[in-house]
Amino acid sequence: MHSARYISTICLLLFSASVFSQGRNMQKVVSLRGSWKFHIGDNMDWAKPKYDDSQWETIYAPSEWESEGFNGYDGYAWYRKKFDGSGVARFNNIYLNLGYIDDVDQVYVNGHLVGFFGSFPPHFSTAYNAKRWYYIPTEFLNLKGDNVISVRIFDTIHSGGIVSGDIGLFASWSSLDQGMRLEGVWKFAEGYESQWKLANFDDKKWGVIMVPGFLHTKGKKHWESTFYYRKHFKMDAKLKDKPLVLLLGKIDDFDKVYLNGKLIGATNDGRPLGQSHSWETYRDYPIPPELINWEGENVISVEVTDIGGNAGIYEGPVGIFPAEIIDKFLR
Repeated sequence: MHSARYISTICLLLFSASVFSQGRNMQKVVSLRGSWKFHIGDNMDWAKPKYDDSQWETIYAPSEWESEGFNGYDGYAWYRKKFDGSGVARFNNIYLNLGYIDDVDQVYVNGHLVGFFGSFPPHFSTAYNAKRWYYIPTEFLNLKGDNVISVRIFDTIHSGGIVSGDIGLFASWSSLDQGMRLEGVWKFAEGYESQWKLANFDDKKWGVIMVPGFLHTKGKKHWESTFYYRKHFKMDAKLKDKPLVLLLGKIDDFDKVYLNGKLIGATNDGRPLGQSHSWETYRDYPIPPELINWEGENVISVEVTDIGGNAGIYEGPVGIFPAEIIDKFLR
């Protein structure tokens, strides 16, 4: 049995673009270009939706903050912006596009972490060249009024801030939109403990990771070990009384997958590095209906074993979908 080494921040220098390319069209429904509230420094209270930012500076985004009156500033800063949720209420799946951010970011919607790239100090690692596309779970949104986006940024040298891109809220159009998306922020720990697959295991002290994406941490790009992902969620009522499949995209290398503590699928061709093809196989696991909690929380636990090279749940789509949709998708 291996002891766990909790990872507080996972630096993902390579995020799979497949989550936006699987037969998907994106339509911008709310533009975020223009004035944002801005404050240098760092305070986690600034992620709270009810925080009073009326005394903050105003800054234009996308633009380097050096061009907006903060020339030569390196360090922490926050952006905040409100939007009306009624503009996205009729769409099933909403994504936040923040273009390119220099260097590192954490993004909150109404106080909920929806995504991040790079690593903050003391284990700094830049992600200035990563496109920021973040899925926003519907339960995080106020569809009848104000919502607040809060962006925490750390910059070292040269440009800083939300520097470029077609920033806004986008709705997706895809056959997979009939399902329930689970990409985004998951719990993560390296190691193995038998209780980690259980629904009632307390993972509050675990780190977080973006799914899908390869595992890349500063100074460690080759894992060759076992690690766990966990995702807490409530089922979408529109999926009730339908045969369902958990789709976890592609995983490098082997996996065992549990729903509410019960094994529902596994992939392991038993071959060594260089001969194994498990890493390029879609993980589509039928969900026994009796395992689903329709009234409360559900937990997916994914035990991943890497045999060398890249690692992790690296390619989407990731979610729960009607079986007939997945049959068509995988043909």
